[in-house]
Amino acid sequence: MNGWSEKPNFIVVEGPVGVGKTSLVQRLANHFGSDVLLEGAEENPFLQRFYQNPREAALPAQLFFLFQRSRQWNDLSQGDMFRQHLIADFMLEKDRLFAQINLDPDELQLYEQVYDRLTLDAPPPELVVYLQAPVDVLMKRIKQRARPVERKIETDYLQRLCDAYADFFHHYDRSPLLIVNAAEINPLQREQDFQLLLEHICDGGAERRRYLNLSGFSL
Repeated sequence: MNGWSEKPNFIVVEGPVGVGKTSLVQRLANHFGSDVLLEGAEENPFLQRFYQNPREAALPAQLFFLFQRSRQWNDLSQGDMFRQHLIADFMLEKDRLFAQINLDPDELQLYEQVYDRLTLDAPPPELVVYLQAPVDVLMKRIKQRARPVERKIETDYLQRLCDAYADFFHHYDRSPLLIVNAAEINPLQREQDFQLLLEHICDGGAERRRYLNLSGFSL
């Protein structure tokens, strides 16, 4: 797809922990009248243990997410997911990104075998909105929302996660990509920023990669 004059049928909002992707998905869905697909991190019984002791709980936490996400996409694939507009707060490729930074080599090999056997084949989004923010901003937001499961998140882990996201999207070319500086542009709390984001979502133009920022912070 080279451009559109209306909203894309299938949008994914992605970014590291604390950047506000799920809240933005919900606001966009309310505005567009779209269905939502949320990853449901709170359903993972191993997640809090992972943040407390990453080495002990990384593999079960990662496998739970893998099975959860594959089930969600498979349920969609059995129907016609494009008969209605859909906005998601995760993409399947993200699962491998987390596995690569959290698992040791033997665990990653086992994970890859399971991943391959699931034969996951999610369709590419018509647009990916990638929310960026520096680690200090993410830590501040994580503390403000005060979710018990996230209390043990460390700065070093967030930095590695941000670096992995930046590297992933630097090479990403399956879908048009809108990179948003979420440190300065706040579409959740400032109406003018939300309207600016909507303009970029609904008028893709010919560019496959675009930046929406105020200060030049980008990949």
